Amino acid sequence: LSSALGPIDMESPVWTWSNSTYYEKEMGTDLKRTFLFYERPITPDQLADIKHITNEMEKGSGMDTANLPERPINIDPGYLTLAKVVLASAKDYAHRIYIGKGIYAEVTLIYRDKTFNSMSHTYPDYGSDDYIAMFNMARERFYSQQVTMQ
Repeated sequence: LSSALGPIDMESPVWTWSNSTYYEKEMGTDLKRTFLFYERPITPDQLADIKHITNEMEKGSGMDTANLPERPINIDPGYLTLAKVVLASAKDYAHRIYIGKGIYAEVTLIYRDKTFNSMSHTYPDYGSDDYIAMFNMARERFYSQQVTMQ
């Protein structure tokens, strides 16, 4: 990922992901999740291309697949601004907007009342205290970097 997106600025802890059985068939059980934030911000118009890059990385991740699940990794790119967290998806849904190249974007969290807040369609884990604290920390770093650059 760093070869495509640049150096990592911040990395979350590794969390257990157990919010649904959606990925069990292709990825197995005992799933883990981590978030990576990169030094170089992207512009929203780059998101569709980045989603295609990560989809290709997922396909090529299966090294020796004899002992690995069908899909050993799932990479969901997005971006953070001072106002929101946006995720990319190849799947359409009522709250997603088509951004081109077969990719949709959704505002997952909005910044209001000095913290990120979930919405009715936000995945439950994204609305958890741990994730909100992490996104608030990433926003603070992003804000500090913007102020420093001015």
